[in-house]
Amino acid sequence: MVFKYVILGTIQGLTEFLPISSSAHLVIMQKLLGISGSEVVISIILHLGTLLSLIIFFFRDILKLLRNIKLVSLIIIVTAITGIIGVSGRDFFEGLFSSSRAVAIALLFTGIILILTRKFTAAKRNSLNVKDAIILGFTQGIAIIPGISRSGITISTLLFRKLDKETSFRFSFLVSIPVILGATLLESKNISLTYVLDIKNLIIGFIFSLLTGIFSLWILKRILNKAKLYYFGYYCIFIAIFTLLFIK
Repeated sequence: MVFKYVILGTIQGLTEFLPISSSAHLVIMQKLLGISGSEVVISIILHLGTLLSLIIFFFRDILKLLRNIKLVSLIIIVTAITGIIGVSGRDFFEGLFSSSRAVAIALLFTGIILILTRKFTAAKRNSLNVKDAIILGFTQGIAIIPGISRSGITISTLLFRKLDKETSFRFSFLVSIPVILGATLLESKNISLTYVLDIKNLIIGFIFSLLTGIFSLWILKRILNKAKLYYFGYYCIFIAIFTLLFIK
C-alpha cells in the first residue's frame, strides 16, 4: 500500500505543473492501482504537497507580488471568476472524476490547445491587463475538469494573449496558489476519521508530491523557454487514446 502512495505522490508532483493534467493521471492511476472510495481526499493531500512546492519555487516572486497592487488586483479577479465557476459547478466537476471517458476527452482538448501554442511563443508583452485576467479566470475555471491541464490551459491562454513566455509561466502559477488553497479548504470537510487511520501513507504521498513538484516546475520552465511546450500536446493525445482503449 505504501508503494501505491509513493507512485501517486510522484505522479501528482510531476503532472500538477507539467501541462498533462494531474487530475487525469490520478484518476487513471487510482483505477489501475485499485484505490477507490477516497479519490477526493487523496487528491487534497497530494495537492497540498504541490502547493507547498509552488510556494517554495516562487517564494521571491510572492514577496515581490505583495508590493505590487496591480498584480494583486488582477489575481483577485482571476481567483473570483475561477471560484464562481468551481463552486457553482462543483457537483458536476466531482462527478467527472469517476468517468475515464470524460477524462480522455478533456485530455484530447488539452493536447490540441498545447499544440496550437507552437505559433505563439515569440511575443514580447510582459504587462498584464484586466482583460487578460478575466479571460484567464474563465480558462482556469474550466481546468477544474479532470483531464484539462490547469498549467497547460492557463499558460496557453497567456501565450495566445501575446504575453511572453516568462510572464506567462510566472503569472500562471501565481494565480494558482489561492485557487489550490481555496479548493483544498473547501474539500477538507470530506476528510473523515476513516482516512486518519491511513495518515502515514498520506504523509508519504504528500512528501513525494512536494519534492517532485519542485522538480517539475524547474523542468517546465526550461522547456517553455525553449518554446517546446507543444510537445506535451502529443503526449496528452496519446494518453487520451490509451485511456479510451484500455481504462474502463
